[in-house]
Amino acid sequence: MRQSRRGNVQPFIAMDVLASANRLEREGRSVVHMELGEPGAPVPAAVKAAAEAALARGRIGYTEALGLPDLRSRIARHYADRYGVNVPAERVAVTAGSSGAFNLAFLALFDPGDRVGLPTPGYPAYRNILTALGLEVVEIPTTEATRWQATPEIIERVHAEKPLAGLVVASPANPSGTMMTRDGIRDLVLACRGMDIALVMDEIYHGLVYEGVEATALEFGDDMVVVNSFSKYYCMTGWRIGWMVLPEALVRPVERIAQNLFISASELSQRAALGAFEATDELEAVKAGYARNRALLLDRLPRIGFDRFLPVDGAFYFYADVGRFTNDSLDFARRMLLEAGVAATPGLDFDTERGARYLRFSFAGRHEAIADACDRLEGWLNNQ
Repeated sequence: MRQSRRGNVQPFIAMDVLASANRLEREGRSVVHMELGEPGAPVPAAVKAAAEAALARGRIGYTEALGLPDLRSRIARHYADRYGVNVPAERVAVTAGSSGAFNLAFLALFDPGDRVGLPTPGYPAYRNILTALGLEVVEIPTTEATRWQATPEIIERVHAEKPLAGLVVASPANPSGTMMTRDGIRDLVLACRGMDIALVMDEIYHGLVYEGVEATALEFGDDMVVVNSFSKYYCMTGWRIGWMVLPEALVRPVERIAQNLFISASELSQRAALGAFEATDELEAVKAGYARNRALLLDRLPRIGFDRFLPVDGAFYFYADVGRFTNDSLDFARRMLLEAGVAATPGLDFDTERGARYLRFSFAGRHEAIADACDRLEGWLNNQ
């Protein structure tokens, strides 16, 4: 059977780990899930109520390709309320999760063969989507010294060697949880503007910040693409609903592509998402649970032996150096799952060059489960 080279991309290892963990559970094994960035909390009551009201009306259909006008307007208001930034609703596109947003943004911004920079360690789907679209991925190693974040100096050096068409940056970041300062984001925006590099800013972990205050790149202009999602802070992963704020010149191109690829995001999910903005008290309580899990891991991981990581500013991940135990994080994660019943993601998912000595632990689950995972890991490592 003929196959396209586009399908020859690396797997999303976190999803492979999930499949293995689920298989063990079906066999009767107990597994603590720390592999996925998925909130363990149920959907907020206001979201459920909005979805139920939509279903009661009896008809769920297509919407405009860029989303329900009410939801686009509510997202625009969110930027005014939270950041003091004026975003016209016309520049908001509602998408099938942030994944849909990245596909649309990359298609609207870049042509096959364009070079797009990805700071590493970073979210693997960026790399794999870009590769499937025929773009040249330029992995840009960052270090602990820059808190696993790109700086203008790093980007300028790479761009000088051979020009970049684009750059994808996340703050707070996956897998490290580190966050750029407001000044750092401003400097990166200015640097990209000066080098004519299209900046795509991933802000899907906004709202989940424990140290510092998150800033949106939209504070510094309207010539970048900003992606966000209802999956993380709003606890709506399975609803597959996200959004992006576009430069005015990209609105119509994105609309045309969305019309043909997706028609529209799910109307039910869009109507449910309107309720998410009314669930702040419930969502802040969920965030407080993450903070409690974070404090537990800050204490327990070093005592277990995972003592090299950067304190987590935001999101819900620890990116821990496990080099004292292994130089093969893929095998280490496999054995940890089989022998200790703890699922975590090998660093090779996020950094193809240096990830063999790192693991990412998600702390988005229940506090009791995170504590149980620590006990299991401690016992397992003590018996190695």
